[in-house]
Amino acid sequence: MAANERQSIHGQWSSRWAFVLAATGSAVGLGNIWKFPYITGENGGGAFVLVYLVCIAVVGIPIMIAEVMIGRRGRQSPINTMRLLAREEGRHPAWQYLGWAGVLAGFLILSYYSVIAGWALAYVFRAGSGMFTGASADEIGGLFEELVSSPERLLAWHTIFMVMTMIVVSRGVRSGLESAVRLLMPSLFVLLVVLVGYAMNTGAFLDGIRFLFEPDFSKLSGESVLIAMGHAFFTLSLGMGAIMIYGSYMPQYASIAKTSFMIAGADTVVALLAGMAIFPIVFANGLEPGAGPGLIFQTLPLAFGHMPAGALFGLLFFVLLTFAAWSSAISLIEPAVTWLVENRGFSRVSACMWSGLATWLLGLGTIFSFNVWSDWTLFGKTFFDLLDFLTANIMLPLGGLFIAIFAGWILSRKASQEELAMARVWYDVWRFLVRYITPVAVVVVFLNAIGVIG
Repeated sequence: MAANERQSIHGQWSSRWAFVLAATGSAVGLGNIWKFPYITGENGGGAFVLVYLVCIAVVGIPIMIAEVMIGRRGRQSPINTMRLLAREEGRHPAWQYLGWAGVLAGFLILSYYSVIAGWALAYVFRAGSGMFTGASADEIGGLFEELVSSPERLLAWHTIFMVMTMIVVSRGVRSGLESAVRLLMPSLFVLLVVLVGYAMNTGAFLDGIRFLFEPDFSKLSGESVLIAMGHAFFTLSLGMGAIMIYGSYMPQYASIAKTSFMIAGADTVVALLAGMAIFPIVFANGLEPGAGPGLIFQTLPLAFGHMPAGALFGLLFFVLLTFAAWSSAISLIEPAVTWLVENRGFSRVSACMWSGLATWLLGLGTIFSFNVWSDWTLFGKTFFDLLDFLTANIMLPLGGLFIAIFAGWILSRKASQEELAMARVWYDVWRFLVRYITPVAVVVVFLNAIGVIG
């Protein structure tokens, strides 16, 4: 069978737009809502955004095009796709281990991502019940500490979030994944716009806009460029099999390059809108735009607790956060589910049950690392920190690097040209980037992530 006649046994997106929504849902996650706005403000605002966009063009989009192309050409789980394409090119079957690495990375990430997403889910109910209204900073901090120090509470929210995720995945490509993203992604954009409108009335909207967009080239440094390159890679969900499996469901007529640009654009817009919603609220309340989950789970609840209609908009914000996490989670487990269906004869429902149970069990390690195992460390890291370091700093950059090498050096020019169907000049630009520039950039990201440089 010719590659362009292959069909996935799991189904296909109904349109290019469905693929864009799904891949954007995979890319947009918790990091977009707090990390990108913060690193932008700290590294020169508009000046950093310009550097970041260049990095997206050089690092993110070429690998995304490569990963989608590989997925659509193989039309199977990442493991079977890599095995099939390597065989067609007369290459060693060991390339299938790149597929294995992606599936494993998605599985490991979801095990702890589900726990953190459970925090967002818990805060939906806390915000909606008015728990933050009038609360002091110490009380808000106490609420967060009370949550993470309780294994039972974390277990309950982790379980609920995993069940939500597996219900969607068990329903298949059209009825599950596509139906979910058709609801979640427009809802996410609407919630963001509503929250930006709310932020415009805080009295500190211009302060937030200046923090995000005012170019300050004095804050740009070599470290800023490394941060931009790293985030450009990580924000698009590359190197974990999610984009590859979503690409395998992509209609043959859809342009891979155009959709990759649309996804990268939508991902960046969401991150900037999140900053426009968050920072005016932070500045209006005289708070510090602190990095990391603390901003989301401690600083913002304090702000919502002291603002008009804060309970309502706090509720909307944590619903937004949950939607962002949910749309990412369904893409993380999909590669493992498809492999079980293809290679072990599982039904989709039973594949979801077993992979979901395994993920849930591994998540217990993350839950306990915040409380009963908090004193247990390896190389100075808790169980959660180890998983986070292993996936984000080692597995994903190496996965992205080998995807670029496979697409640029192993897959024949004829095969990639046929799949991409781009104008000759643009194809040559992409091929040059993915063969020479992008791998070097990803190696730099990798070396910076493991502390060799930077």
